Amino acid sequence: MRIGVPKEIKSEERRVGLTPDSVRDVTDRGHEVYVERGAGEGAGFDDDEYKGRGAMIVPTAGDLFDAAELIVKVKEPLAPERAMLRADHTLFTYLHLAPDPDQAYDLLDSGVTAIAYESVTDRDGRLPLLAPMSQVAGRLAIQAGARCLEASAGGRGVLLGGVPGVAAAPVTVIGGGVVGTNAVEMALGLGADVTVLDRDARVLESLAARFGPALRTLYSSPTRLAQAVYTADLVIGAVLLPGARAPRLITRQMVKVMRHGTVIVDVAIDQGGCAETSRPTTHAEPTYVVDDVVHYCVANMPGAVPRTSTQALNNATLPYVIRLADQGIVEAIAADGGLQDGLSVRKGQITEPAVADALDLPYIAPLDTLG
Repeated sequence: MRIGVPKEIKSEERRVGLTPDSVRDVTDRGHEVYVERGAGEGAGFDDDEYKGRGAMIVPTAGDLFDAAELIVKVKEPLAPERAMLRADHTLFTYLHLAPDPDQAYDLLDSGVTAIAYESVTDRDGRLPLLAPMSQVAGRLAIQAGARCLEASAGGRGVLLGGVPGVAAAPVTVIGGGVVGTNAVEMALGLGADVTVLDRDARVLESLAARFGPALRTLYSSPTRLAQAVYTADLVIGAVLLPGARAPRLITRQMVKVMRHGTVIVDVAIDQGGCAETSRPTTHAEPTYVVDDVVHYCVANMPGAVPRTSTQALNNATLPYVIRLADQGIVEAIAADGGLQDGLSVRKGQITEPAVADALDLPYIAPLDTLG
């Protein structure tokens, strides 16, 4: 199979779909890999490394899209990339279609087969291709939040861990999944006063068993959520509904009542954000202020550490890339229920129920598109 790895064009995005070592694993199996010139430079991988592992370097994205059958990316395709997609392409990347109708309509019009990393499941129903970036994002959320709390960034001017004789900063984490767990771990490691809210009692039990009395766990209700937000210096939005738009749990009115200089890091921004005041930002301009509350809503947070993120992502995605290439697209999807869960668009139809519901579009079962 001919596999293409384009250079990411999203603002400040430096990750790349395949590392040179991943390319070697693929080419050793008899597949061809095309890499756009400079695609790996942001993550510290130069073209010579790719060529040394068997890749062919092509000068432009147009050349790459012309040559490839399976396109392996990191972020959702932007409009210029979507214009190059064809019905004989398979796109394997993060998509986050629920809050992005323009992308969804373009993918439908192209006829492309699009498999979303964030929706692929394993045998236990977990999200193995979302997990590594959720780990990175959860940890980065605390680093970013700590910086934003500094007075020079518009924050309350507090240190997360405090110092002897001065209280630690209160941190509220909304959602106890992979992002939330990693945020909790980092925040506790810095000595913060941490509260986590979730609506799954089993999640809260697991977190309590892991972190002990240092962590305050709360079953989320509107009243408890509001109180935890109002008393926090740093709020981490770590809510996930797989494939669907994130629920807007933090209202505009809640933001108005929050203390001046409080920081919201909305990790759910890829799925639309969990605060009504959230809108996507970039690493170049990561924050803005609403009602004296600092919002950090970077839609590709792991792009800040592209080498670590690319390697972690490849650890998870490479087995799927090999499976798609070795077996063929249709055969691989037909044989793997987890890939069926990840299939979002095929033959001009939506094959992900949550996306169809969010965009009010017809849904067709993935297997019904494979004939």
